[in-house]
Amino acid sequence: MRHLAGANTSFRACLLAGIGLSIAVPAAAQSPAAETGDIIVTALKRDTTLQDTPIAISAVTGETLTKSGVRDIGALNAPSLNFVDGGPSSRRVVIRGIQAAGEPTVGVYYDETPVTGALGAGNDAGSNTPELRLFDVERVEVLRGPQGTLYGSGSMGGTLRIIYNKPVFETRMAADVSLSGTEDGGFNYLGNAMVNVPLMQDVMALRVTGFYGRDAGYIDNVALGIDNINKTKVYGGRAQLRIVPTSALKLDLAAFVNRSRTDTPSWALEAGRYKTDSLTRQPRRDDFELYSGTANWDLGGVVATGVLSYAHLRSVAANDVSRYLAGNRSPGACAALVNANTPCGADKLADFYALVDDQVPSALDPDQTVKTLTTELRLSSDGKGPLNWTVGGFYSRRHSLLANRHLHADPVTGELQPGRPLLVLRNVDDLLKQVAAFGELSWDLTDRLNLTAGIRYFKYDKVVSGETPIGNVLVRSAVLPLTTVTSSEDGTTLKFNASYKITRDVMVYAGAAQGFRPGGLNQVIGLDPSLAPYRSDNVWNYELGIKSTLFDRRLTLNADVFQIDWSDIQITGTTPNGAFRFITNAGSARVKGIEAEASLRPVDGLLLEANGSYIDAKLTTDQKTATVSAPGKAGDRIPYVPKLTGSVAAEYRWAVGGDLGAMVRIDLRHVGSSFSDFRPTGTFTRRLGAYELVNARIGLQAEDGRWGAYLFATNLFDKVAVTRSTASALTGGRTFVNTVAPRTIGINLRTDF
Repeated sequence: MRHLAGANTSFRACLLAGIGLSIAVPAAAQSPAAETGDIIVTALKRDTTLQDTPIAISAVTGETLTKSGVRDIGALNAPSLNFVDGGPSSRRVVIRGIQAAGEPTVGVYYDETPVTGALGAGNDAGSNTPELRLFDVERVEVLRGPQGTLYGSGSMGGTLRIIYNKPVFETRMAADVSLSGTEDGGFNYLGNAMVNVPLMQDVMALRVTGFYGRDAGYIDNVALGIDNINKTKVYGGRAQLRIVPTSALKLDLAAFVNRSRTDTPSWALEAGRYKTDSLTRQPRRDDFELYSGTANWDLGGVVATGVLSYAHLRSVAANDVSRYLAGNRSPGACAALVNANTPCGADKLADFYALVDDQVPSALDPDQTVKTLTTELRLSSDGKGPLNWTVGGFYSRRHSLLANRHLHADPVTGELQPGRPLLVLRNVDDLLKQVAAFGELSWDLTDRLNLTAGIRYFKYDKVVSGETPIGNVLVRSAVLPLTTVTSSEDGTTLKFNASYKITRDVMVYAGAAQGFRPGGLNQVIGLDPSLAPYRSDNVWNYELGIKSTLFDRRLTLNADVFQIDWSDIQITGTTPNGAFRFITNAGSARVKGIEAEASLRPVDGLLLEANGSYIDAKLTTDQKTATVSAPGKAGDRIPYVPKLTGSVAAEYRWAVGGDLGAMVRIDLRHVGSSFSDFRPTGTFTRRLGAYELVNARIGLQAEDGRWGAYLFATNLFDKVAVTRSTASALTGGRTFVNTVAPRTIGINLRTDF
């Protein structure tokens, strides 16, 4: 086990001392609505205010995001919300410590449409989340704890919802431009724009947004002599059409497009700070498109909602395997791989070395296309009486095609050479179908006491076909014919909740809820058929919480405690002989935690915020079965789950004169230490050190919010903050890390009219 350095200061003690003062919308300064807890959220599939919603939820308005410069989900900050960040489109979202390989454990939604798990043909689908640009957003909601009844599979740890602004029946425009420079890198820029126009007054309106950005990069490849090799380009937009043919019917049509291009988002510790010595280029390309339609129909006392969406993703991400292959250049490897474990003669050894040399450098270059059709139909009460209910049905079909190619690379430039004969070709066809029916009933027994119960029935079927038409002895890949395996499973999840309003401004609640994520089939071609399927895993979450608005609504203070029991965990295991890595079920875990969030306005213009969570996430049984050997032992911490995370912030706004105002804001975030795997003493396990990040922002803005000009800094003290670490046989035992970008300073201009 190796230790990856990170800052670890007395902030931990300060945070523990102040964890009771922790925030309602910690991503940035709150809007006036947030000050009173009057943000309207739809987490329960109906309108409720944030402080009256009896679950652990944080929300931040789009106005706050814009004024505070938060541009993507990785910059969001809420109790128990963490990211295992592997670069653009390669980010695993984690809530309450529910983190493991396989399908997503957190549901991420564009409005009504789930977008996580798009890379379904990879055994770690949940580590890929499409780039979510937070421009022209109505609000973001972070639901903590399983949301298995209303949101279904993939929401066993929680749900992250991005709700975009919808078209309105007046002309509006907005723009937001940033220019910045990064330490050890170059200049970056990002531009966003929005136009809203009515097409038919009170009947039809169109809203179009677009963005284009470029990060110059800061990682140098010392082997290829290329500076700033991780430069990134992102661009895309969305178009939304709202049609209101009658006062009772509302239709929303939307098209989203996201494109990202990057290379080598990680660097090698052995090569030096922000340096890599990979022998090939490692380009990554992600093209994501989403088309959706949502209809809301008021039937008089009942509201019908229908959602239909289609998502298309193509992802190509290269991975250098040169050092792994070069490690085969030995007499022992020759004997094991091509000579039936007997010593190779001189001629055979020379031929074997020539085979190895021909494949160095080279890279795996999986090319994957995913098409997902999702639909949901639900009926809800109008919320006007003491009894509120929601019932609905859900269907999803996700089809993934994978061509995993092994390509030569130019030994001088590192460029991949797809025109040369492939070294390996592996094809996988993965089809996942899910259906579900759900219902939730909420009853106000009195004006203070509410009881809620929910249930969801789910069924899924999975079919995986695969072949290896081109094999390669050096990567232990044999030619294999087409094979097909199937699996299916069904079950139910439950939810119970009770809340009581002690006063108009103080509410306590208690809940128990289940969550799950689907099982499936391994795509390791040639794997023992008995090991191909793996089951869904599930959690039971128990929590107690309080929400309060105190001192003439100047202080908002929310807190909760929870325990999660996690069974049949989906893990990455190996067969006892080490021949295969695959997903299976083994072991159980318990997660216990405390969360708190608060905001305080002691005087006009001054906002103080803090949030914090303490999570103890450990295995309760060994991860071992009769046929599977996995590293985890009872008592091991769940990887990438720090015990202590939190942030504090201070913001002051004041009038300069006329309609001109000024603001200054500083944020400090602490992330505790964690491990990259279960066994802290494992050969390839790395300890990720604790770190603190400081961001600052100062600027002038119109009092009516129409424009603003700001100077900002992120990672102000230039900390090396490791967010992900990878070491394995494929890396030759070397450690590759993803880190927060070095200190970045820039200007931001925005206008809204």
